[in-house]
Amino acid sequence: MFLTVLEQVAILFILIGIGYLLGKGKIIAETGAKQMTDICLLIVTPCVVIKSFLRPFSTQILKAVLTSFLLAFFTQVFFILCSRFLFRDRKEASRRVLQFGIVFSNCGFMSLPLQEQVLGEEGLLYGASFVAIFNLLVWSYGILHISGDPSFFRPKKLILNPGIIGLVIGFSLFVFSIPLPSFVQTPIVSLAALNTPLPMLIIGYHLANSDIVKSAKDSACLLSVLWRLIIFPLLALFGMYCCQVRGNLLVSTIISCSAPTAAITTMFASRFQKDVELSVSMVSLSTLVSLFTMPLLVTLAKYLA
Repeated sequence: MFLTVLEQVAILFILIGIGYLLGKGKIIAETGAKQMTDICLLIVTPCVVIKSFLRPFSTQILKAVLTSFLLAFFTQVFFILCSRFLFRDRKEASRRVLQFGIVFSNCGFMSLPLQEQVLGEEGLLYGASFVAIFNLLVWSYGILHISGDPSFFRPKKLILNPGIIGLVIGFSLFVFSIPLPSFVQTPIVSLAALNTPLPMLIIGYHLANSDIVKSAKDSACLLSVLWRLIIFPLLALFGMYCCQVRGNLLVSTIISCSAPTAAITTMFASRFQKDVELSVSMVSLSTLVSLFTMPLLVTLAKYLA
């Protein structure tokens, strides 16, 4: 099983490597990377979520999806509570970035492709549920925490972000068994297929423009990577195992929990004038290290599942 997961991660690693080379060669520029990110967030991710719900309705799947929502919510809230006790000796601008970055994982860009490759459509369905909870929390608690100012909270942003819109559409199609004509379904499936290569190229570009060596010398950054990639996923795995969670639901949730620091950490750090350099270091170093830690954690989850 380890070799199977490692093979899938190796595929992602090759795609990231291509993005790295394109970034170093200036074939992908900052503007292009931002535009690709917007395409992923606004178009591709909603299509992935909708595609995951294009299946015949069954109460068993509905129950599994609702359970997945609950697992995603409780694991994220547990991470939030733990984070409040960490990095309290750091300056506020750095502390808020560190606490935000260890809570929110790259569960869209890194996890969804791996969930689809390792677990198939079922894993993608659970992964989409995790992304939906991620969007709810990052645009509510996340933006309040990293900004430190309640005035930045926008209920409209929370409700109308692409991930939630995709979830509402997909969930409605599934629950009410609404068939989509092929001329609508085919473009959705085609756009969803971009979810593996496009995010990996973006991640590769950002790695090409970051200083990994400098990141590895920052003790706070190293500690944040330890919490994000190892401690939190192991705590989540232990908790779910004790609660009798098994099968693909357990594995899919661990894939989401073990992903590196979310790229939105840097976007928010820049937007709210926090420690941007630290956020870039966290995202870059955790992404690189996750290529080794994710196969180990997913293999352990598969064994326990």
